[in-house]
Amino acid sequence: MSLFQGLEIGKRALLAHQLSLNTTGHNIANVNTPGYTRQRVEVGAAAPVESMYGPVGMGVDVTNVKHIRDLFLNGRWRQENENLGQWQASAKRLAQIEGFFNEPQDASLGAILSEFWASWHDLANKPEASETRKAVIQQAQLVTNAFHQLHGQLSQLSQSVDVDIQNRLKEINNIGSEIADLNRQVAYVELGGENANDLRDRRDLLIDQLSQYVDVNVREDDLGRTTVYLGAMAFVDETSYWPLEAQKVSSGNGTKIDIRWQGSTFEPTFFKGEMKALTAMRDEVIPDYLNKLNTLSKAIVDNVNAAHRAGYGLDGLGGINFFDPLLTDADQIVINIEVLDDPSKIAASTSGEVGDGSNALMIADVLKVNRIMSSNMETIEQYYSSMVGSIGMHVQEANAQTENYTLLVQQIENSRQSVQGVSLDEEMANLVKFQHAYAAAARVITVMDEALSTLISRTGIVGR
Repeated sequence: MSLFQGLEIGKRALLAHQLSLNTTGHNIANVNTPGYTRQRVEVGAAAPVESMYGPVGMGVDVTNVKHIRDLFLNGRWRQENENLGQWQASAKRLAQIEGFFNEPQDASLGAILSEFWASWHDLANKPEASETRKAVIQQAQLVTNAFHQLHGQLSQLSQSVDVDIQNRLKEINNIGSEIADLNRQVAYVELGGENANDLRDRRDLLIDQLSQYVDVNVREDDLGRTTVYLGAMAFVDETSYWPLEAQKVSSGNGTKIDIRWQGSTFEPTFFKGEMKALTAMRDEVIPDYLNKLNTLSKAIVDNVNAAHRAGYGLDGLGGINFFDPLLTDADQIVINIEVLDDPSKIAASTSGEVGDGSNALMIADVLKVNRIMSSNMETIEQYYSSMVGSIGMHVQEANAQTENYTLLVQQIENSRQSVQGVSLDEEMANLVKFQHAYAAAARVITVMDEALSTLISRTGIVGR
């Protein structure tokens, strides 16, 4: 084995430890970079060479620069992040719905309905007084305004959710396009046997972000390219991706956004994530509360009108509706113009006599006592309380699930970071270790150089 082989050993050691130093510095520099996973230089003994003494080692070779990633924890994190994204989105919108109903405040629909009921009781006590009749009209106007406001707020929330769906769709498509581009870059870099660690980190971070919006499944091929599935359909297939598009379709009196795979009539199915929550909120939750609100307003209109038509006003005339019978939905309910213009037409009497307030009392019972809701199982007050109670229960469930999944995601993230995160203490220890190894390798080269110098300059000069 020659001294030149010793120089080669020193050179290899120098290059290996230099790469280790650079990689350690790269880790330290990215300690706070989202999605970054720590990297390690893997080394092994170089292949020996044959000599007169047998196989002789040739130092060290760098075999790989590997990024440390736990695939199982990554998969778990994404699964739970899908649930977290879904419950967070639900909790936010449900809290808005709860705020619309504003219970148990004085300006809430429940409080206004109670005052409306009380005004009919006051009218029953003083059926001939103009002030009690005007009070009924005023309270009825507050009721109709409250219905209009609630319906309008829920409808506006539905439109807002529709906008959110469009915005999320753009973000999802942008992520898909970038993942496909990164697949091309990863395959190109690794085709030569190198590792595209930083590109892989960027791609994994994008898939993590995508898991907040939709349920994702990932498969990687032999060239390092990933196929990302949304449900059962391939969203990114190696270096290509199929974007989702928004199509406006008719919905009730307006339009809504339907989601399709671009160029097809197929709709994606979202099982988890924000998109699941947003589409369910727009297509199921909000319409359900609107239907319940319409059911409530129609019950009030139909039943109050039926009782009102059976009574007589101060003019002795009967058969008049208190509300407009053709406008029963919550966004349409209005007082009959005849009654609104002339409160004396309010049918407080059953007999037609001026001092008779028995019909007003019957109308009060319609609003407070009679079981006219849910197949005659609930009063109006009970039906409304049940509706508000269900909102509260849904809000509590969404908040509890959000808190649970937040803790679960954080726990998995802590476990994940313990494997792939950068530890400054560990990196500083490695820095010192590789620094000493680098200095020792440099010393090997110096010694070999001095030996060669001695051999060259002092051989053959004895006896001169």
